[in-house]
Amino acid sequence: MKQLLEKRIANGVVVHEKIRLSPYTTMKVGGPADFYVQVHTSDALMRAIQAVRELDIPYFLLGCGANIVIGDLGFRGVVIHNRSKHISIDGNLVTAESGAIMYPDLIEQTASHGLSGLEHYVGIPSTVGGALWQNLHFLSPAPDRERTMFIEEVLDYADLLTQENILQRVGVDYFEFGYDDSILHYRDDIVLSACFRLEQNNQALIHKVMNENLSWRALRHPDLKSEPSVGSIFKKIQGIGAGRLIDQCGLKGASYGGMVVTHRHANIIVNQGDGTAANLQALINFVQKEVAQQTGYHLETEIEFVGEFNLPTKGMPVFLPRPEGLVTAEELAANQS
Repeated sequence: MKQLLEKRIANGVVVHEKIRLSPYTTMKVGGPADFYVQVHTSDALMRAIQAVRELDIPYFLLGCGANIVIGDLGFRGVVIHNRSKHISIDGNLVTAESGAIMYPDLIEQTASHGLSGLEHYVGIPSTVGGALWQNLHFLSPAPDRERTMFIEEVLDYADLLTQENILQRVGVDYFEFGYDDSILHYRDDIVLSACFRLEQNNQALIHKVMNENLSWRALRHPDLKSEPSVGSIFKKIQGIGAGRLIDQCGLKGASYGGMVVTHRHANIIVNQGDGTAANLQALINFVQKEVAQQTGYHLETEIEFVGEFNLPTKGMPVFLPRPEGLVTAEELAANQS
């Protein structure tokens, strides 16, 4: 199968076997993929997708590994790691291949050209393809942060390989964007590249927004390098924050193995170094059960579970104390009000 895949994808692309996936995710969990291939151009991405479809092999398209949890037993099929990152600028139109990282790659480049519109999404781990998948959004700008801004607002068009294997250029309406939602959740369309229509603005003002947003996120979200996570675990409940419910139930610090509900933000679980997907599943189940029993609300996860999983860790969690000097997101909000 390895040789057959390499022949179909061609152009020197190498297919690897039994590659552990944990290093390629922001949570740092995940077992081996049967086959793993990196693609560095949109053409190679298209050929890889066509190959697995023609051979009828299960596949998963991996970007920067955010918002996903890969099972400890890995993935039975082909993981295609999209690293197509070419970016071109023509006036106020910016075209980026779908594997380009939003920040720093794309946003730094547009900011350096005095192009405004993407700076609101600084610091969020995502590729361009992932940004369209979830309609990337952020509460911006400072200081009021009263409006959620969405990537759809600056998207001009995108080039897709549709689930019917047709190359197609589509506009914004095609995506049927919603909150954390798009047509890509329901159709096996692959984004090859996207074009954003931005506006000329003063570079100093653009960088001011970027710095404000980076500082705002840093106080609320753990650093992925030191505390790997997938960001928010549970979906937003209108009018009631999921994190607020978890905090009210006294669940900060709950831990299975290396996974812990961080004291910084109750809707974020971090991997302290040796956490597993089984630990994470157990912790998610525990939080959902406790919140339902204490408040009557059911928390739904907003992350994607990929591959094969062990059974969740058994038993009850331990509770870890709040680290000295840590400022929670709630305290920060209260101090700013």
